[in-house]
Amino acid sequence: MLDATKSATRPAHAPTDHPKIRPGRVGVLLANLGTPDHYDYWSMRRYLNEFLSDRRVIDYSPWLWQPLLQLIILTKRPFSSGEAYKSIWNEEAGESPLMTITKAQTEKIAQTLTDRHGDQVMVDFCMRYGNPSTKSKVREMVEAGCRQIVFFPLYPHYAGATSATANDQFFRALMEEKWQPTARIVDPYFDHPLYIEALAQSIERAYAKAEVEPDILVCSYHGVPKRYLLEGDPYHCQCQKTTRLLRERLGWDEDRITTTFQSKFGPEEWLKPYTVEEVARLASEDGKKNIAVCAPAFSADCIETLEEINEEIKESFEEAGGESFTYIPCLNDDDAHIEALCAVIDENLSGWVR
Repeated sequence: MLDATKSATRPAHAPTDHPKIRPGRVGVLLANLGTPDHYDYWSMRRYLNEFLSDRRVIDYSPWLWQPLLQLIILTKRPFSSGEAYKSIWNEEAGESPLMTITKAQTEKIAQTLTDRHGDQVMVDFCMRYGNPSTKSKVREMVEAGCRQIVFFPLYPHYAGATSATANDQFFRALMEEKWQPTARIVDPYFDHPLYIEALAQSIERAYAKAEVEPDILVCSYHGVPKRYLLEGDPYHCQCQKTTRLLRERLGWDEDRITTTFQSKFGPEEWLKPYTVEEVARLASEDGKKNIAVCAPAFSADCIETLEEINEEIKESFEEAGGESFTYIPCLNDDDAHIEALCAVIDENLSGWVR
């Protein structure tokens, strides 16, 4: 990951009191949503407070939202969320699966880029919420001599509550730098051919291993309020396009794949159909007793996939009469996924590396 071993020197002909400067390099900073440091009450409360106080995530008036958040939600939710995290926690590493997977992704990407570009490029990761913070990693890269930074939110699809808030935090970090690096923000890659190919390969492998072939594949994307779509957020359309491109790559008819949205929060209407309701309807009304579920909007398995899909959504399906439920893991550090991410990074390194 981050390598700051290059020694700093004074510029030629500079006076002896001139600060030393490290040779210029290019930083690639990967960003994911974040994770609590532990599943105990106070760790969960700190994490949820930062997450749910983000105006990109919850855009209600702070005068109304903050009293509700601080006095009610944050007194109860850390317990239930903590239990959910405990059920999936990587006890051996002492961290959440998202942290474990993001580290593995970063190491593979760093090795691939080193093989291609030598020591011109430095790679590290940060989290929008929790640790390591975006601010701390930007500071490390600047101190290590990065004059340019490619900032890569690890969300295939753009949404204000994911990509935009990660970018906001990156820009806030840059505001504190005396010598700001030049920055590039990676575009969403929801329709990149190599990303679609990696998704398709993961589906094909899962279907080949399944004891009973699924009647339908449910592509479950993280939901957002429907209001966001009406206000111009492109997330819904990008999710639909990913499903279409995946279906075309697999060579399937339309009735073999569907798009749903999960993780509804709060009282207002979110993007529909809701995954937890749709899997039950597929079993009880459409007779789809064998289904597979994948989560194309997540670059790494996390609480929403390992706990929500593989437990809550699976339970809804089985209670409605479903028989065979196959969860297809996120792409994580799969080689085809790493190849896709590195291709996207190389496109954004154009002109910055030899």
